[in-house]
Amino acid sequence: MLDLTKQVNLLSERIAPLRDKPGRVLVAISGPPASGKSTLADELSRRLNAQKCLTTVVPQDGFHLDNQVLETRGDLARKGAPHTFDGAGFVHMVRRLREKSDVFVPVFDRARDVAIAGARQVPADAEVIIVEGNYLLFDEAPWFNLAPLWGLSVALHVPLPELRARLIQRWLGHGLSSAAAKRRAETNDMPNAQMVQQKALSADVTLGVDGTIL
Repeated sequence: MLDLTKQVNLLSERIAPLRDKPGRVLVAISGPPASGKSTLADELSRRLNAQKCLTTVVPQDGFHLDNQVLETRGDLARKGAPHTFDGAGFVHMVRRLREKSDVFVPVFDRARDVAIAGARQVPADAEVIIVEGNYLLFDEAPWFNLAPLWGLSVALHVPLPELRARLIQRWLGHGLSSAAAKRRAETNDMPNAQMVQQKALSADVTLGVDGTIL
């Protein structure tokens, strides 16, 4: 298992002075699929909560459009591309997160391949909100409206060959055959990953696979 101590130490140190400012701290952890966003977000949240800093993780994946909607639009095979999310709804939700009030957010159930409305509560007294997703620093409407909202933005950079291997392993873990896993990764996930890297806005911190700052 990857040791994230170096990354968590670095980010928790960057967040500490931001907590002295008025309002909530919104931290973006952005990167292509299978870059390790959710794992890092969860570990960072665990550390901050252990430091008595109430922290909640909000995944972008809760804003996937439903499969029936995507099928009607002819977009089911491209699920995970920017236009297959409720991007405007997500931007609105992030703006709401800046307010110190209870906010209920959707969560994506990967096993059932469905978003569940109101599945997670961001409590009014949460100090830090870690938002993780593919398109948090994406230079395309409506996603670019997010950039000014982040107190700290973090981009994860993983070389494309390693991303491809991780994505194939992900789909194998979901029960796909070797051929189907490769096809799923190469026809949808990898084009999305390339878009994330090619159209990325600058981040406050860019981390490599080994946790070094790039």
